[in-house]
Amino acid sequence: MEDRIIDLKKKFEENLNNTISFLNKELVKIRTGKAHPSLFDGIKIDYYGNPTPLNQMANINIPDAKTIVIQPWDKSVLSFIEKAILNANLGFTPINNGEIIRINIPQLTEERRKEYVKLAKMEGEKAKVSIRNIRREFLEKLKKLEKEGIPEDEIKKSEKEFQDIVDNAMKQIDSLIELKEKEILQI
Repeated sequence: MEDRIIDLKKKFEENLNNTISFLNKELVKIRTGKAHPSLFDGIKIDYYGNPTPLNQMANINIPDAKTIVIQPWDKSVLSFIEKAILNANLGFTPINNGEIIRINIPQLTEERRKEYVKLAKMEGEKAKVSIRNIRREFLEKLKKLEKEGIPEDEIKKSEKEFQDIVDNAMKQIDSLIELKEKEILQI
């Protein structure tokens, strides 16, 4: 097989893997009703004028499935952390006792669960659209290679390989969404 096709295939697979990794990160942000440190991944605290990720300022512990304990290394930032959590609109009420911040994760309502399932499906659909766009882009690159003299049978074989890779990626996305849906709906 032509080196240019091999390089193109590697870049193609890399782009698809990046899309799936991004989807994974987005799905982790969707609440399931269980305590998980990643719920705070997007929260940044204004620390001496610098927006600093919460996980770089404090230990985030999960003593049980419904409780999160945040223990900052510098106690003077407790109120800033509390404010950032409230501003993030996660639906949590932080309890600041002067040493730590305790957060009790409320049970998700049926309506809220359905919203989160819908959100997860939307993220999955975005990932699928992204993969289709990547496929289109790389098929165009294959056509250019054909014009540059690579035999048509090699191009056709590569197109089929690309489609197999896309089909596999779509199955991965479907299973990630299905898993997240089960996680959200589990009481």
